[in-house]
Amino acid sequence: MRVKVLTIFPEMFPGFLGYSLTGKALNEGIWSIESINIRDYAFDKHGSVDDTPCGGGAGMIMRPDVLGAALKANYHGGKLIYMSPRGRQLTQDYVKELSTAEDLTIICGRFEGIDQRILDAYNVEEVSIGDYILTGGEQAAQIMLDAVVRLLPGVLGNVDSLSEESFEDNLLEHPQYTRPINWEGLEVPAVLLSGHHGNIAKWRKEQSLEITKARRPDLMKKYLDSQGD
Repeated sequence: MRVKVLTIFPEMFPGFLGYSLTGKALNEGIWSIESINIRDYAFDKHGSVDDTPCGGGAGMIMRPDVLGAALKANYHGGKLIYMSPRGRQLTQDYVKELSTAEDLTIICGRFEGIDQRILDAYNVEEVSIGDYILTGGEQAAQIMLDAVVRLLPGVLGNVDSLSEESFEDNLLEHPQYTRPINWEGLEVPAVLLSGHHGNIAKWRKEQSLEITKARRPDLMKKYLDSQGD
């Protein structure tokens, strides 16, 4: 996967993506990332990339001529995404979809956002990582990329673990335990020490159902709907 990030803070990348499994995959060439400074395409000596909003209002808006010039020089096809709180919710299903892309270009906004004409002209897909506001799209882009890169072939050592993670079947993951068996008077559930794989699987499924029902009734509904009758 080839990733390009358009930002006014190119030094923020790869950031934490340069560590752990994503960093190892980056070093091994499983994916690549190029951060492009939008200010390099400004038209004045100050590197101005924003202006006041038409119609009035607080904040500043990223200019379409500057951002458009950056896109024209660097975007040559593939998935084009703008990190935005009003965008499509980033779900595990969408992460899977993104992980199949060979080329992924991400626009990181700042200020009050970017000119709508950029989104319309390039048919940009807006993506949100949650119902809250960040100071910029860079942090959101890194979170999205972390979720995507770990699904690329060769990144995770144990691919079987993917099928047991939260959201894979609209259920949250069951509790996990390891040694020591007794820690400060708290013990690992006996069923996990029984060696009976059928009982262990049944216990884990029951735990997932209980946790999902209590914490995410929306996911529980999806799960029940997927089970049919």
